[in-house]
Order: sequence, then C-alpha cells, then structure tokens
Amino acid sequence: MKVLYITFAVVLVDVVTKILVKGIHLPFVGIRLSGMPYGSSISIIDDFLKLTFIENPGMAFGIRVSNKEYLALFTIVASVGLLVYLYKIRKESFWLRMPLALILAGAIGNLINRVFFGVLFGYAPLLQGNVVDFIDVDFFDLQIFDYSLNRWPIFNFADIAVTTGVILLLIFYRKGKEEKI
Repeated sequence: MKVLYITFAVVLVDVVTKILVKGIHLPFVGIRLSGMPYGSSISIIDDFLKLTFIENPGMAFGIRVSNKEYLALFTIVASVGLLVYLYKIRKESFWLRMPLALILAGAIGNLINRVFFGVLFGYAPLLQGNVVDFIDVDFFDLQIFDYSLNRWPIFNFADIAVTTGVILLLIFYRKGKEEKI
C-alpha cells in the first residue's frame, strides 16, 4: 500500500496550495495568511500561465449540481471504494495501483474543500463548500461542433491528479494487468 504515500503527498500539496491562494485566519492558533483577493490573477508566464483565484461551487469544468451534499457524499463513497479496491489489488503492478492512487488523491483533495471549507471559512454549512481553483492556463482554442473553448477552465492540483491518473490508467492498464511488481 505504498502508493498511498503518493495519495497523501498529492492531497497535502493540493490542500496547502489552496489555503495559500485563499488565505486563512485561525486566531486560536495565531495563524493569519491573507491569500489572494477573489478573482485576482498573478502572471507567471505572460498570459499563458497565471494564478487566478476562483471558487467552483459545482463539479469539474464548473458544471452546476442541484444538491452539493449528494456530490460530497458520492465522492466519499467513491473514495472509500477506491481505497478498498487499492487494498484488494495491493499485490498488482505499480502501474495499475499508482494511477488509482492519483485519482483517489484528487477526489480527496476536492472533497476536503466541499466538506470543510464552507465551515472553516464561514460561508456554508458542512458538505456545501466550494472547490478552490487557481491554475489558469491559456491552452489552444478548441472547437467541437458548435462548442468553442478559447481558454481552459481554471483548475487545481487535485484536478491534475485525477486527470493524470485517468490518462495513466488508460495507457498502462493492460501492461499493469500483465505485469505484477
């Protein structure tokens, strides 16, 4: 189950970066970090890569959900399911387990926002928080039928982990099933 170290590291990076961007004030321990103003951007590489602080109240790509509690509960159930599955395949190939560990990390990272950030930052009850997004990349324009995307949606490290995990799973699934490490 050493792949869970990957999960833990990614969740830690994700949560810490989100708190650095959003800021936090915990007077009972003497912590005050101002963070970025909502909607503001800091250019990293011209207009190609920026830190832009927004919050996503829904799912990936800003898809709205009617009941945020169900989304949080579904993510909890899916995360527990992934954890159980990772335990069951603990002797399988690293290339099968590692992508699942990344997907689990991304799910947990965004779940922490949905479950706790509303209460921690005082804007929503438990299970109704928003996900902090801040990585703003100007990829190529994308045209699919009548849908045009001229700027990639802003994302975070949890989103990178899920996307990378899915891509690696698609690439290495067959190899992982054939080879045991």
